[in-house]
Amino acid sequence: MSERTVSIHVPALTRVEGEGALRLIVEQGRIAELALDIFEPPRYFEKFLEGRRHTEVLDIVARICGICPVAYQMSAASALEDAFGLEPGPWVQAMRRVFYCGEWLQSHALHIHLLAAPDFLGYGSAVAMAADHPEVVRRGLSLQGLGNDLIRLFGGRSVHPVGACVGGFHHAPSMAEVEAMLTRLREALPAAEALIGWAASLPLPEDAQDFVSVALRHPTDYPMAVGRIVSSQGLDIAPADFEAHFAEEHRPHSTALFALLHGEPYLVGPLARLNLNLDRLPVATRALLEATGIRFPSRNMFHSVVARAVEIHLALLEAIRLLEAYSLPASPHVEVRPRAGAGFGATEAPRGILWHRYLLDAAGIVRAARIVPPTSQNQARIEEDLRRSLLAFGLDAPDDALRLRAETVIRNYDPCISCATHFLELDVERL
Repeated sequence: MSERTVSIHVPALTRVEGEGALRLIVEQGRIAELALDIFEPPRYFEKFLEGRRHTEVLDIVARICGICPVAYQMSAASALEDAFGLEPGPWVQAMRRVFYCGEWLQSHALHIHLLAAPDFLGYGSAVAMAADHPEVVRRGLSLQGLGNDLIRLFGGRSVHPVGACVGGFHHAPSMAEVEAMLTRLREALPAAEALIGWAASLPLPEDAQDFVSVALRHPTDYPMAVGRIVSSQGLDIAPADFEAHFAEEHRPHSTALFALLHGEPYLVGPLARLNLNLDRLPVATRALLEATGIRFPSRNMFHSVVARAVEIHLALLEAIRLLEAYSLPASPHVEVRPRAGAGFGATEAPRGILWHRYLLDAAGIVRAARIVPPTSQNQARIEEDLRRSLLAFGLDAPDDALRLRAETVIRNYDPCISCATHFLELDVERL
């Protein structure tokens, strides 16, 4: 290795939500130090929730993320209803799943087509890629727009929706609105079917590695808003038992916490979900996946892009299935009777498990709150992946090539860094 010291300062990493930096020190052909520095200021949402009524919580937590507001609302609703001993009923549960399908659609479509595809097709941005692959960008924008409109159907708007409440929804869509949405969902199916094969055909790196997958598990359905927390190592717990197995730790280089399972990194997100729930896929989706020739469970982290494509198809099928059985309810929500207690909720955000805990008094006032987002849970896994991936790639590669490889690895997790508290300034020192 060259004995010169090289420092590279790159502005914020493109195609990732948030800001941060990767610090890499290479010494005599080995990685002496690697740190994913998250320097975005903490936003204190958990403290903001203290002293608030339960009726305010869903609208507050939706502001944590502009990409995943549904996930924050549904995890919060699940936890609050757990604290109150409230069962919202089958109509609400079904429509919450449809609501969640909208978020998976818009988030996965955005990531596959505009954030990840340029890495695999050799472009620096989606704008540059669009000149040669306009059909890819059009498909991504179309699916993303459909997801946004599905969120709006129940949420009133697609960004920071206001239609959800503890116990259900403030408003039920009309039959005409549902029929119009069903038409659009059915029309999108061919694009979603083609997307699975297209994603599998991308020149994805061969990068088999060992990791622990963690996801929700539902008795019959592919997990989304309900389920137990399971792992590829045999963990099987209720959301209430999360803190007995998972712990967050502070690291000096980051304003975000790093979550560990029994002291070790683990993976959440679409690849972990698919690895653990392959048998819960609809028959049509499973057939499309098997036709790609890629076998799951997969040890290749870059198969995450294929998993996202699979979940887009699943989300369309699920939304169609549930809306075809739609009927107007007597009320879109059940009555809420607050009581003192603790409540726990876990749902599957596009990026993985999002866990909430609330302690409430008898009037339904929040006295304490804890939120563990998926990117916090993936951060230790990202650092672990970076270390082994850069070693395999070759530390003697030019700095620009190392930077691109590191960015590609990080983007593959689709991190929402400001949820966890932004990215990438890369410092490389060769000693």
